[in-house]
Amino acid sequence: MSTSDIFLTIVVAFAISVILSPMLIPALTRLKFGQSIREEGPKSHMKKAGTPTMGGIIFLIAIILTTLLVGAGKGLISAEAVALLIVLLGFGIVGFLDDGMKVFFKRNLGLTSLQKLIAQIVISIVAYFLIVNLGDFENSVHIPFTNYDLSLGWVYVVFMIFWLVGFSNAVNLTDGLDGLVSGTGSVAFLAYAIIAFVQEQYDLALFAFAVTGALLGFLLFNKNPAKVFMGDTGSLALGGALATLSILTHQELLLLLIGLVFVIETASVMIQVAVFKKTGKRVFKMTPIHHHFELSGWSEWRVVLTFWGFGVIVAVIAVVLEVL
Repeated sequence: MSTSDIFLTIVVAFAISVILSPMLIPALTRLKFGQSIREEGPKSHMKKAGTPTMGGIIFLIAIILTTLLVGAGKGLISAEAVALLIVLLGFGIVGFLDDGMKVFFKRNLGLTSLQKLIAQIVISIVAYFLIVNLGDFENSVHIPFTNYDLSLGWVYVVFMIFWLVGFSNAVNLTDGLDGLVSGTGSVAFLAYAIIAFVQEQYDLALFAFAVTGALLGFLLFNKNPAKVFMGDTGSLALGGALATLSILTHQELLLLLIGLVFVIETASVMIQVAVFKKTGKRVFKMTPIHHHFELSGWSEWRVVLTFWGFGVIVAVIAVVLEVL
């Protein structure tokens, strides 16, 4: 995979997102696929009610088309790439159903937590068997910044379920401000694209570069003030695919650093719930933590840019220390 191949992949995915967005956003508006805003959220978000959601469809199409078209031309359609596409599409369908329930029933809650969890677990198990059947896959977890791999044996399937479900929901929780996940997600996938490229796993690199380009194209329409939201259709798909990519590159735990924004967002919710149940008091003004900064007087742009910057810093640290 050459530099020109990387450029081509990013540009094609970016272009497809940019071309599809003006076509699909009006369609989503006509279908009244508008976002419902939870009443307990920041009051400034109420003006976003009715903004088209389920926009994740846009970059999912861009990712799939780019991976298949460019990959076929470069001979990079592998079993690993297909597994990534299956996970992306599977979690995307779960998100699509969740978004659909919200839209059709005009509420901020879609599928129940149990329904969503069961679907995510099933997809994760399917992904595990797809990956294991690739032949030389080892049920071990690499310890970042060392040469040590921790063998998990059959427990690896439990780890993989936890990893895919956990990160799909973590990215979903992070998707609360215009452009937040589009930006942090593109950074995380770019980091893994570099890792896969260095490992000479060019099929995985192609997919990751395609996601980066597609998200950057989508960001043009998702930045504040957003013309479209990705919805659970996009955020669940991105989280599941990112976790799978970390597994296929055998850099699972490095995702805790590369995706530290998503980890912190999730941890803030867990801390808030645990402390409130125990003491009746709140640690943060509101969670996920990006809302805490909003309610502390930060503008939405300031929060998003800060989180983007933090995401870039930790991703660079992770890639430099582990790979380069």
